[in-house]
Amino acid sequence: MERNIVLIALFAALIAALGLVPKLTLISGVPISAQSLGVMLCGTVLGAKRGALAVLLFLLLVAVGLPLLAGGRGGLGMFVGVTAGFLYGWVIAAFVTGWIVETWRSVPLFWSAFAASVVGGIIVLYVPGIIGMALVLDKPLAVATGFATPFLPGDVIKAVIAGLVTAALYRARPDSVLSRSR
Repeated sequence: MERNIVLIALFAALIAALGLVPKLTLISGVPISAQSLGVMLCGTVLGAKRGALAVLLFLLLVAVGLPLLAGGRGGLGMFVGVTAGFLYGWVIAAFVTGWIVETWRSVPLFWSAFAASVVGGIIVLYVPGIIGMALVLDKPLAVATGFATPFLPGDVIKAVIAGLVTAALYRARPDSVLSRSR
């Protein structure tokens, strides 16, 4: 129990630290940041439940006003702005990513973590993100989807990194990858 709490807090801090990487804001108002890599790693390393809890803890800290999002943003306003759908989607993305890694035990860990990051950390994440963008910007879904396409190459690179980091961590310390522990 104590170990789980520490790991959840540690991964919430990882997401925050990845927000320090300089952001680049696109025309849609959504920044490109490394924080979605942290969300992917929450799922691939901690598993579905703990990964989602780490993201929820991070979002709670953002909600109380800590400037933990890319560019030093925070507060309740983040949950109604153009990025709100992505923030809500982070919880679902971490859960789905972790669930896939936990379920695909017969697949080598790099490949299951990579595939889980693509499915959970990109496809599943983009659904609420694009819907949120469309609603806030008052644009059709097709236009909002077009706004999201510049993120795809970077997100695929993040999925590869998540797979590599998870597999390397498992080789070095198998017990630390909770998504693969029994």
